[in-house]
Amino acid sequence: MDLYDYNTIKRILTRHGFTFSKALGQNFLIDPSVCPRMAAALEADDRTGVLEIGPGIGVLTKELSAVCGRVAAVELDRRLPDVLAETLADCPNVQVVSGDVLQMDLQALFADQFAGCDRLQVCANLPYYITTPVLMRLLESELPIERLVVMVQLEAAKRLCAPLGTRDCGAVSAAVEYYTQAEILFEVGRESFYPSPNVNSAVIALTRRQQPPVQVTDEGYFFRVVKGAFLQRRKTLANSLNAALGVPKAELTALFQSLGLSATVRAEQLTMPQMAALANALYEKKA
Repeated sequence: MDLYDYNTIKRILTRHGFTFSKALGQNFLIDPSVCPRMAAALEADDRTGVLEIGPGIGVLTKELSAVCGRVAAVELDRRLPDVLAETLADCPNVQVVSGDVLQMDLQALFADQFAGCDRLQVCANLPYYITTPVLMRLLESELPIERLVVMVQLEAAKRLCAPLGTRDCGAVSAAVEYYTQAEILFEVGRESFYPSPNVNSAVIALTRRQQPPVQVTDEGYFFRVVKGAFLQRRKTLANSLNAALGVPKAELTALFQSLGLSATVRAEQLTMPQMAALANALYEKKA
């Protein structure tokens, strides 16, 4: 069964009475070169458990089943498990799990699906509208996920992989940099999907760090500062933090000076070490 073939896909979906949902961001891959590269980028083996989010009709799922020991494919659309039962009939190491990954107990899911697996990884063609919430939930979880290989909108890929101190960075960039080493692996054109979306995509790899790149006094407060810093991107960092944290501007200006920062600096100009130093200083000041 060629799941990259337009006519095959159409016959399968028609047989099951399936129509695409724009609300769920459904665009299925038909480019045969993409999914094998994504699966290979995991560096998985037969002791690896892989979580897939949004398997669609199972194109990527098939590739994952061939390179790892176990695949748990979480699908929100309750119309698709019947389709997947047909397309993945020859993949005994795949389990389709119905549900919303943003609402699931991930600890229970991993314990149930990946018992006996030595390594845990994630691979997915993420719907654009849930990219950031899904990645943040996975990164902030205490699950031992080694590596995430995901396809996202190209602009989102640039933002996610942008180090602090660069033009494209934002609050989510800080979280990605704090928890992982990120890289854009390759771009994927809109013509690679059916139906074709209005934007291009990219596959990124996030490899979990053994230790964060900076030391922070309080991790929760560090991310409060990061979110506050990028709350109003067009304003100066002092104005943003004043609005978000209620720290008087005079105190912020004095603190910036002690850290060697300009009074008019903006959030995207701070590197990760500078952001950590600022958060630590603010934490000590409020303590």
